[in-house]
Amino acid sequence: MKFGILPLLFLLGWMVGLLLNYLADVLPRTRRLTSLHCTSCGNKISLQNFLFLRKCGHCGARAVLRSRIVQALSTILVPIIFYFPPERFGFWLSLPYFLYFALVFIMDVEYRVVLYEVIGAGILLSIPMGIYWNGWWNSLLGGITGFGIMFILYYFGILFNRWMSKRRGEEIDEVALGFGDVNLSGVLGLLLGWPKIAISLFFSVVIGGVFSGLYLLGSVLARRYRPFTAIPYAPFLVIAAVILFYLA
Repeated sequence: MKFGILPLLFLLGWMVGLLLNYLADVLPRTRRLTSLHCTSCGNKISLQNFLFLRKCGHCGARAVLRSRIVQALSTILVPIIFYFPPERFGFWLSLPYFLYFALVFIMDVEYRVVLYEVIGAGILLSIPMGIYWNGWWNSLLGGITGFGIMFILYYFGILFNRWMSKRRGEEIDEVALGFGDVNLSGVLGLLLGWPKIAISLFFSVVIGGVFSGLYLLGSVLARRYRPFTAIPYAPFLVIAAVILFYLA
């Protein structure tokens, strides 16, 4: 292994973290690429303060915790991916997709949304890789399968909510799956192709089930349990897709 370039990899990881934080800050609020503004006072953040996660020059607010976590993890994970990339694609071809997965993960956890603009970018990324990896037919079939399976689950979730709302005599707003999860599954299907998307969805259900069980247990032990608490599902889809990147 070439450890002499490790400082450059740490720098690349820091830059990847900056890009992720920038996109996660501006896209949910504006749905386009704009200048950065402080979430506390609304004034523009200087480039220097953004690069080094300094306090806002106007109100003194610190960078949100998510920004610091993303910077730290990106700086660590990019070198790890460089030395242990997916064997089929290597580091440089895989990096844009890992970046996309990370952005979806962050935005769904923080904002509970998978934007149509992000889905559109995912389609543009997935089509060439999907065709290269699987051929155009399997890629198309994967997209249809991923979207179709999740759409059925999404619709059954709506019917279940209506049934429970009627039974409990009160409206239940939280849903197990959002339509953004359906769209994301279609994007991942284009990328992974058939039959890998079916395996990926199975993994996502298992991972999501384990996490939900642990979350439920922790909530009960902490006496903070609330029925019908929705958990973001896109992170499980993303984790499963990463597993397929390495295994398939």
